[in-house]
Amino acid sequence: MQKQDYYARIEAPDMRDYGVYLQCDKLLACQKPLNGMVNGDELQFQIVHQVEELWMKLIAYTLVDVIAFIEENKTHRVVTLMGRVHRLMRMMTAQLDLLETMSPKEYQQIRLQLGNGSGQESPGFKFLLRMPPDLWRAFKAHYLDALGLTVEDVYDDKYDHGDSYVVAEALAEYDELFQKFRANHIYLIQRSIGLGSKSLKGRPVELLQAGARHRFFPDLWDIRAEMTDRWGSQYGVVRDSISRHDDAAE
Repeated sequence: MQKQDYYARIEAPDMRDYGVYLQCDKLLACQKPLNGMVNGDELQFQIVHQVEELWMKLIAYTLVDVIAFIEENKTHRVVTLMGRVHRLMRMMTAQLDLLETMSPKEYQQIRLQLGNGSGQESPGFKFLLRMPPDLWRAFKAHYLDALGLTVEDVYDDKYDHGDSYVVAEALAEYDELFQKFRANHIYLIQRSIGLGSKSLKGRPVELLQAGARHRFFPDLWDIRAEMTDRWGSQYGVVRDSISRHDDAAE
């Protein structure tokens, strides 16, 4: 069988009920024609980024439900769905590794196909960046203010590993995983383009690095540093050694 015959079968699969339900014909038509690929890696590039958009759609859809369950104080549903979001974020991060199989030259050839576009314009990514304030407002209203609690109470003064704590930790984990995704993207850029270059539209890659340092829920991170500083003041900056090395040296 010739390559063109294979291509024809890949692009026009036999459609049974399963394929019809998943609309595989439309799904497989979302990529450029195989004969029109600029190189052998462009299909991978398109599919990885298209799948990322689908995962982000599912994350956004799930977070909408999470906000509703937070407002209803249904903690088990919140934690379960946030667990799904956490798994999605890990998959999104892991699949970026596929793009590291491209050489810098192949990546540049594909990059030219984007016109003036860049990953910073991802509709799913931009939408997810807008959701954390709504998550925080719902959490603060129903798991802090309504219970007369502060973040410090939840993590220290009145710590009991209760509902407010587990929901806060689910949000913190989402924040952490999202920033890990952004950090992995930085390493992908470093490998493909180089951090000394300019990203598309003339924006320096430093903008991406700054974004990776952004936190969705700063109160959940700041409390850790505040507690550590407060506890540290109880035993001083220098602590007694727990080994006998100092005694032996004398």
